[in-house]
This record gives sequence, C-alpha cells and structure tokens, in this order.
Amino acid sequence: MTVKGIIFDINGTLSDIQTNEWHDDVYRVMSNLLSYQGIVLEPNVVKDLYFQIMKAQRAASGERHPEFDVIGIFRTIITQHSTDFTHGLLTQKLEQLPSLLAETHRAASRFRLQLYPGVKDTIRHLHPKYHLAIISDGQTAYAVPELNAVGLSGYFDPIIISGDFGYRKPNERLFRAALTAMKMEPSEVLFVGNDMYRDVYGAQRLGMKTVLSKSNQGTQEKEGVKPDYIIYNFPELLNAIRFFEDQSFPR
Repeated sequence: MTVKGIIFDINGTLSDIQTNEWHDDVYRVMSNLLSYQGIVLEPNVVKDLYFQIMKAQRAASGERHPEFDVIGIFRTIITQHSTDFTHGLLTQKLEQLPSLLAETHRAASRFRLQLYPGVKDTIRHLHPKYHLAIISDGQTAYAVPELNAVGLSGYFDPIIISGDFGYRKPNERLFRAALTAMKMEPSEVLFVGNDMYRDVYGAQRLGMKTVLSKSNQGTQEKEGVKPDYIIYNFPELLNAIRFFEDQSFPR
C-alpha cells in the first residue's frame, strides 16, 4: 500500500480532553455573561434552554447521526430573550456575541486539554512526508482553537468538523469531503481514530485502512468491526505506517 495521506480524529486520538457540559457552574458563568448583554436568565433556565434547543436542532435535522450547532443555540437564546438594552449594543458586538458565548460555554465546561504523549513529535515527523487532515465530531468554534492551544495549528488540511455539516461520523459524507479536498483515493489514505464505530467503521465503509488508537476515550469494541492495526501509544503510529507500506492489500 502506498500511503499518501493520513486523516486523524481529534479528541481521544490527538488530544486528551475532559469536559462536562452538564455542570451547574457552566451555566452560572453563562447567566452572568448574558446579564452583561441585557439578558437576565437564571442559570438553571440557561441550562434548560441550551439542551432544549440542542434537542430541537437534532430532531429537525432528519439525519441518522445528527449534529447540533452551538453558535445557533446561543443565537436562538439571544433572539428569544433580547431586551432593549441588547438591541442597543454595538452592531459588531451583536454579530460576534453568539460565537463569544459558544467559546465561553466550552471554556467553562473544560477541565482538561492536553496532547497524548508523543503526539506533537509524531505529527512533526509525519507532516513533511504525508498529507495530514482532520475529521472530527464537534464544533469549529472550539475544535480549531483547541488544536491551536495544544500546538497543532497548521499541520492539517482540510479540517472537517461535523458541526459545519449537520451530521456526525460515521456518516460517509464527512469522509468523502476530506478525500475530495485531499484529492486522494481511499486506498491511499489511513484513518487514525479512537472510536471503533465512528472512526473505524466509518472509514472502512469507504475502503480506507484504519488504525485504532487505544486511548482513555471512545467506543473500543463494535460487533463485526475490526481495525486494520491497533496502537497503544501514539508514536506506535510510525510502526503502523511501515506495516501498511510493506503490505499488499487487495483493492
């Protein structure tokens, strides 16, 4: 197999992240911030609105694996609960407010963000030799800044984030979008992820070879699904690539 490109998942594969969007303190922060915009809502009300709007977005999508739009959630909250004070804010601030609220919500809910050992050195080693890309379930409002925060900005193109599409992995359209942008065939690309269903199953449906990263996150087993290679530490990916390049797989 000639490996020309490698597509990565982010959370649980590159980044070890812990968030808790249900924590009450998150909505105390959001309630306080909203009050500065003229929107006075109790924390429990903000919390209920957040999850109700998310649920409605997913129900309306019609997708089997629907994704929500976090900026859209906060835009809806602003629209439904704005006051004369809110309308009097500078136009530029009003336009940016949903994004600011989305970033603040993520920041308040985040308890840990760090790379797994060996990730940065491995990515630096691979970058000059292979076309590296990302397919991740999440929201661009925080996925891209988080990549930058852990020092991985600039290594991946394209960066495909499910929140921009309205559906999540294993939907094959996300994988096709990455392959199209990379101008590569599935047989030329490896997919590296930590979830047996969303990552391994999703990539294999299109004919990509897969590497399962056994991390502290993700679904590690799925009936009828087996990765082509398993790594237990991220630098082992180099061994996986050599394995694939030394093998002849039927296409």
